[in-house]
Amino acid sequence: MYTFELHQGTIPLLVSLPHNGAEIPESVLGKLKPTAQSAPDTDWFVDQLYAFAKEMGASILKPRYSRYVIDLNRSPDDVSLYPGQNTTGLCPVKAFTGEALYLDGQEPDQNEVVHRRTQYWQPYHSALHAELSRLKNMHGKVLLWEGHSIQPELPYLFEGKLPDFNLGTVNGASFPNHFLSEIENILAQQSQYTWVSNGRFKGGYITRHYADLDAHIFAFQLELSQRAYMNAEMTQFDAEKALPVQAIIESMFRKSLELIG
Repeated sequence: MYTFELHQGTIPLLVSLPHNGAEIPESVLGKLKPTAQSAPDTDWFVDQLYAFAKEMGASILKPRYSRYVIDLNRSPDDVSLYPGQNTTGLCPVKAFTGEALYLDGQEPDQNEVVHRRTQYWQPYHSALHAELSRLKNMHGKVLLWEGHSIQPELPYLFEGKLPDFNLGTVNGASFPNHFLSEIENILAQQSQYTWVSNGRFKGGYITRHYADLDAHIFAFQLELSQRAYMNAEMTQFDAEKALPVQAIIESMFRKSLELIG
């Protein structure tokens, strides 16, 4: 059973899309509430948004299954990345609205969590680690780009309306601040989209765990508001609407690769 897809590129750039998957296996589906069975908290269409990166020569890693099965961007021991704030766990039991995902008494027990970690989480991370190592060995450095998206208004997770571009570098721990300033300049030169650096989303488990600046492994998380590239109802990918977003991301890629040398 395949649980992820990996396209191997040639440049020192790996795009990881850990929340792109939307499938839910039958063994889990029947335990979920009807409102959860369509996996509404998916990072919808980010694989289409980042498809242009293949033409640049980037590697792209994406999962098959939904974050409702297991969240690939969480620590295997399920330690919260944002203490004191509402969030969702390794095997989530709440949606982004705060509502329960499972029917009463059907939440995963510890044995089920261990099974999902082995079946779904570990293969993705093994592939991610191996591809980072391959690109690092090939080029002497590598940039891991975490591509995410989310609904712009989710009171359970954050107040108000989320900016369009949310840049996360773990406050400089995964991508140096003087590099980030150069990326911010790209966004500062346009007025179509709002943006913030290291705001509500500073970088998840993958960004924090794999970055190693001393070893020339850089990591950058971009959390996009889904309103930036989806239709008004936020139900479909809007290719025309996405074009300027893709142009900005491509500029961010090229500048980042230039900066890491």
